[in-house]
Amino acid sequence: MKNAVIGNNKQKANLIVLGAVPRLLYLLQQETSSTELRAECAVVLGSLAMGTENNVKSLLDCHIIPALLQGLLSPDLKFIEACLRCLRTIFISPVTPEDLLYTDATVISHLMALLSRSRYTQEYICQIFSHCCKGPDHQTILFNHGAVQHIAHLLVSTSYKVRMQALKCFSVLAFENPQVSMTLVNVSVDGELLPQIFVKMLQRDKPIEMQLTSAKCLTSMCRAGAIRTDDSCIVLKLDHDLKHAHELRQAAFKLYASLGANDEDIRKKIIETENMMDRIVNGLSESSIKVRLAAVRCLHSLSRSVQQLRTSFQDHAVWKPLMKVLQNAPNEILVVASSTLCNLLLEFSPSKEPILESGAIELLCSLTQSENLALRVNGIWALMNMAFQAEQKIKSDILRGLSTEQLFQLLSDSDVNVLMKTLGLLRNLLSTRPHIDHIMSTHGKQIMQAVTLILEGEHNIEVKEQTLCILANIADGTTAKELIMTNDDILQKIKYYMSHSNAKLQLAAMFCISNLIWNEEEGSQERQDKLRDMGIVDILHKLSQSSDPNLCDKAKTALQQYLA
Repeated sequence: MKNAVIGNNKQKANLIVLGAVPRLLYLLQQETSSTELRAECAVVLGSLAMGTENNVKSLLDCHIIPALLQGLLSPDLKFIEACLRCLRTIFISPVTPEDLLYTDATVISHLMALLSRSRYTQEYICQIFSHCCKGPDHQTILFNHGAVQHIAHLLVSTSYKVRMQALKCFSVLAFENPQVSMTLVNVSVDGELLPQIFVKMLQRDKPIEMQLTSAKCLTSMCRAGAIRTDDSCIVLKLDHDLKHAHELRQAAFKLYASLGANDEDIRKKIIETENMMDRIVNGLSESSIKVRLAAVRCLHSLSRSVQQLRTSFQDHAVWKPLMKVLQNAPNEILVVASSTLCNLLLEFSPSKEPILESGAIELLCSLTQSENLALRVNGIWALMNMAFQAEQKIKSDILRGLSTEQLFQLLSDSDVNVLMKTLGLLRNLLSTRPHIDHIMSTHGKQIMQAVTLILEGEHNIEVKEQTLCILANIADGTTAKELIMTNDDILQKIKYYMSHSNAKLQLAAMFCISNLIWNEEEGSQERQDKLRDMGIVDILHKLSQSSDPNLCDKAKTALQQYLA
């Protein structure tokens, strides 16, 4: 039975329908059954409980909880562990009423006594307590039964699971409970006070679940007044000179920033914390530079979430205080704030529109002139995001704000990040035909000059590929493509890259050619003839035999334009 039901909800439901539960419970409760048989019954019941909520309801209807609690009186440890494991699975189900744990006063005392038996009894009992402790009444019962004293030493267990479940117990026991919080402060384990143990669990090398839960414990203790915000145990770990609430706030923001950096679920939990966004927004206008910086860091970390950019960030109009921070701040804050702005300017972000209206283009163009490399990168990056699928007016405003001189300056920047982002900006500006034609009619000469310089320079493959993609966009214009067709130097460069050793560059060069020879467009015959005379068709024939499927397909498609 055990092997049949493991991981198979259909089989579990079948066994329940066939009446297996009362029979298993009967065998489990028989004193004459061997302990091995009784333990196996508990394991099968536990497996059934791991199925659907309906399974758990069926088990509850058969009065499984009293039977399992009775089983805990057995002297056999393996049987006790099997009963506890099954109880744990049942109590963590949302359909199980927590009060079932508290109906008999002797149960809690017995569970406390069993905590010393093995690491499994410790893990399961702590998990049962943390799931069944809902509200002050339950907290009081557990507290009066010595939960704090019984569970404290488990925080230093060699088993991570035991430590984690014990920590969760303390987080629910202390939640909005001054009595428990005040007690926790003075409890020590192996000569170390509990608050110090919690602070150690906040360290970055600890799993995120542990960091969040220990932060909850410390927060409850601070709120209850059990720990002062300048208490030495907090000062000791978070920062040696944390003497004021300001600096404690800074540490909290930093902690949230680290926790939310790479995990979408954790970002969601942080944002859903009561008043969290309001606190961050207030932090942006704090008098202390350190708190402002930490609040911006926290905001930056959370702005990595597409979901939150669309919801919470919009609900709280986060862009307003952020733009204010960007007006006048030291470089270290500017760097993080401008990084955050880059995320708020992504095309799916509802904040993009109001940010544009609040004079962001001018601000970002000024950042591109900064001596500070990170600010130059962020300025151009944000403009690149802003230009993506933007209307023509915004694109023209960006070009006007940047000026041709500054664009050239950025394209000759020694840092490859600046160069790549500037090319990305150009590529976004030169998208959709009317925009391409309009921009090339006003800035065509300078852009072609810049493209030539980069293709001739000593640049890496990515830079050259991006530049050829810009050319392909220009070639997609209606009038703009003439700027390529009348520039023999550029045409020779495209031809050269079609035969390059790097497939990415060959592909990008081929995009240019495809756009130039496309049949349905005016003047395509003349362009095809000119390119044929240059030997482009011969190269296409050669590439149509390529072992690279992308190159081969692209070459065949281009050749079809000649045949059509």
